[in-house]
This record gives sequence, C-alpha cells and structure tokens, in this order.
Amino acid sequence: MSIRIYIGNLPQGFNQKEFDGILKSVSDSVRFKVVLDKETKESRGFGFATTSNEENANLIIEKLNGFEFKGSKLRVELSEKKDSSSNKRNNLGSNKNKKRKDFKKIVHSDAPNLEAPDPRWAGELSKLKDLLANQKTPV
Repeated sequence: MSIRIYIGNLPQGFNQKEFDGILKSVSDSVRFKVVLDKETKESRGFGFATTSNEENANLIIEKLNGFEFKGSKLRVELSEKKDSSSNKRNNLGSNKNKKRKDFKKIVHSDAPNLEAPDPRWAGELSKLKDLLANQKTPV
C-alpha cells in the first residue's frame, strides 16, 4: 500500500532534481511528482510524494514540514483522498451530461494584448472619437 503526501508552498523557479535530492536525503523509497499548469507547463506550487510505508511518510512529514526551500517554508502533510461523496454533492439536481461552466482564465504575459487597438491606428481613433463627441443630436 502506498501513502500519498501533499507538499505545498513550493517556490517559483522550482527545480525538480534539486528537490528530489532533498527527498532522497530523508528517505530512499519516495517518488515525487510536481503539479504543472496545463498551459504554461510551470509548477503550480505544489506536488505529491508517494512512499511505500507509513514510517517513511511520517519521517518525511516530520523532517520537511516547515523546511525552508529557496525562501519558501514547505507545507507537508498526508494527502486527503478524494471521496465520491464530494462528487455526489456537486451532481445533485444536475444533468450528468451537462458540461462545466466555461470561464476565462487570466494569464499574465508580456505578449501583446489582442483586444487592444493597433497602435498604428491610434491617431485615426482619436480623430473619430473627437468627431463623435462634437456631433449634435437632432431635436
């Protein structure tokens, strides 16, 4: 039986190999997988370690909970299992075939904003705004 451990508050610029070295110094029989953002493929700031027995899990939690790694204090605890009751609560009164509500994810980027007007037309846009502002409405 494997035991799953939540490891949170990972620093930005997370280095998987460096962190694996820290985990291996505590216990040899541990595997770690960081959770990545689907779009940017960067760490979301947490991951899960899996170990074979409870003694190793307790040792990892004891040694690494509150451990400072690259300026961030790690949060290490046993992972809570997802149970089907939480899914039942969300599905009450809803159709199973109904899709999740779409939402726009905000991603900060240095890329040009496609919704912003083209700067080459800025002068023309300001002239158009002036014309519209000076128009008189018929009585």
